Amino acid sequence: MWYDPLYRFALSLARNGDDALDLTQQTFARWAEKGHTLRDKDRAKSWLFMVLYREFLDSRRLKQREVLGEVEAALDRQALERPASGSGIDAASVIAALGALDETFRAPLSLFYLESHSYKEIAEILDIPIGTVMSRIARGKEQLRTKLQITAAGPGKVVPMRPAKGEQHG
Repeated sequence: MWYDPLYRFALSLARNGDDALDLTQQTFARWAEKGHTLRDKDRAKSWLFMVLYREFLDSRRLKQREVLGEVEAALDRQALERPASGSGIDAASVIAALGALDETFRAPLSLFYLESHSYKEIAEILDIPIGTVMSRIARGKEQLRTKLQITAAGPGKVVPMRPAKGEQHG
């Protein structure tokens, strides 16, 4: 029931399919060890996401580096297809841009947009104040928007996402 959302979150953090699988399995191992101590079973989903996030932080500290795996391997697993033509931004571009963001912004954005968690749940999962969650989501969206503008325009060019004042589309 929660495996796929946890795996997607792990993938957004680790940016590597094998590491995401390991994180997800470690999370369920922790659930098997300590899940019975959870007082409020309605909070199990948030607890699992919090455990996964902490497992990620622990694994990153142990490795002394952030995993720099290619998002394309994950995209192959998810079988996302690029549109045949047009100038629109496809899901693969958005996921690649999200994967290129700093983890500080990537985690809250992934939890909010990909996993549909509330600000409060994200604050609990990441163990940060709700105001920080809101700030990171806002800043992360702006960084993501910038990356997508550059991607849509091609190297060295930026395409505005919305028309400037007074401009009209015709």
